[in-house]
Amino acid sequence: MQKGKTVKMRMLSGCLMVFLVSVIACVYFFTDNTAILVDNIQNQPIYNGNKKSNKVALMFNCYEGAECIYKISDCLEKYGFKATFFMGGCFVDDNVELVKFLIEKGHEIGNHGYFHKDHSKLDYNGNWREVKNTHELILAQTGLEMNLFAPPSGAFSKNTIQVCEKMRYKVILWSIDTVDWRDKSEKIVYNRATKNISGGDLVLMHPKEHTLKALPEILKYYVERGLVVTTVTQCLESDG
Repeated sequence: MQKGKTVKMRMLSGCLMVFLVSVIACVYFFTDNTAILVDNIQNQPIYNGNKKSNKVALMFNCYEGAECIYKISDCLEKYGFKATFFMGGCFVDDNVELVKFLIEKGHEIGNHGYFHKDHSKLDYNGNWREVKNTHELILAQTGLEMNLFAPPSGAFSKNTIQVCEKMRYKVILWSIDTVDWRDKSEKIVYNRATKNISGGDLVLMHPKEHTLKALPEILKYYVERGLVVTTVTQCLESDG
């Protein structure tokens, strides 16, 4: 009888040991990877605006195309619409007056890093320099304190999140990508910008000539469906 109890105790101890080892393994292997998902959830990358609204946001990532950007602004103005322009620092260096023009027109200016680097491969200091240097440049030239960061190519890491949290930035990605930097077709840009479009969508574009040509029809399509083009910040608002 005593021998049977001893065997049962050994089996119970073995099961308990396996359980403890499993718990420790889970903590070791998964805690660091899930930290970004659970810490300060409000600061996580944003892919959509308010889906209950009729607002959509057009986002232009800018490292080139100054003349095209002026024309994009003119096109938006015909509809009374505003957009968000994420500006690369080295591009701003040569186009300060363009940034001032966009601000005067009521468009939103966001941060797109300084040299279009892959932020997922940068350490904390590298991410900091890219975001901070662009922030300080635009602040010095325009007095504008930006609070939106669009990582080039959508590449980011935990370091990027931490830097933006420190600088009180929101990290902005997209729900619709026109891929207009690659596919130089007015028709393709139009199709991608309009397919399944709905309130809260963040539509990624670039200042390309074929995008500019497609823009009037894209805006017309939105208007016909009761959608309003706003800045990213306005699209994120919860009041609809």
